[in-house]
Amino acid sequence: MTKEELFTQIKKKQSYLCVGLDTDLKRIPAHLLDTEDPVFEFNRQIIDATADLCVAYKPNIAFYEALGPKGWISLEKTLNYIPQDIFTIADAKRGDIGNTSELYARAFFENLTFDSITVAPYMGEDSVKPFLLQAGKWVILLALTSNPGSADFQLLQTDDGTADYSRCLFENVLETSKAWATDEQLMYVVGATRPDFIQRVRDIVPHHFLLVPGVGAQGGSLAEISRLGMNPHCGLLVNSSRNIIYASSGTDFAEQARSAALLVQQEMAGYLNQYLG
Repeated sequence: MTKEELFTQIKKKQSYLCVGLDTDLKRIPAHLLDTEDPVFEFNRQIIDATADLCVAYKPNIAFYEALGPKGWISLEKTLNYIPQDIFTIADAKRGDIGNTSELYARAFFENLTFDSITVAPYMGEDSVKPFLLQAGKWVILLALTSNPGSADFQLLQTDDGTADYSRCLFENVLETSKAWATDEQLMYVVGATRPDFIQRVRDIVPHHFLLVPGVGAQGGSLAEISRLGMNPHCGLLVNSSRNIIYASSGTDFAEQARSAALLVQQEMAGYLNQYLG
């Protein structure tokens, strides 16, 4: 999916919602546990209920890896079920030496055919490049994450002698990595729990899409992220997982997931109209 195609879907659905499929056997409704593939059955009903309200789905790979071979089967079935016009994100946070990254890229882009993958930048350009060599695929690079521990490294002060203030490490990541690919292939993870840094992010990468976790259960503000982070192509994919997929633990879980997603989509439609016209 190209950047323009993604923006077309955002305008069509009046939404920049990404639904996180963090499907946990311990949290899905009990009545699904008797089905042949509980994880896929849960995902299938969530997708049916929300596909017209979101522009992306993001399975967190850990929830599938933890189940062994059955989990990978559920993941593949889920990926194949997602409509073709919806952007798919493998939330895998991979990143290793070049030949290993090449195999990770092959696994998620060729065997599983995701549109994008989250990648950790810590090992540098040669660990990211193999993912960028896949035509038509996206890398979503971790820049400023929403977890409390992000401050351990991402907010460390650096001084490269070029900025008017001491930059944080995440800003150096943005500045360096934006030379590796264009905004047609590279996105960034920027957590909603640190809206005070969004302007600094946009100063460095004004045209890139940002994948924004942390809205909802983690307390991030959709209003603030939209005001500070939106660009002329929207430039935002705001992820919500638990608040939507676990809105109910009963037989009405899909209906309640739709209601939760609809509230977010309606709020997003207002911001799109406000900031993009």
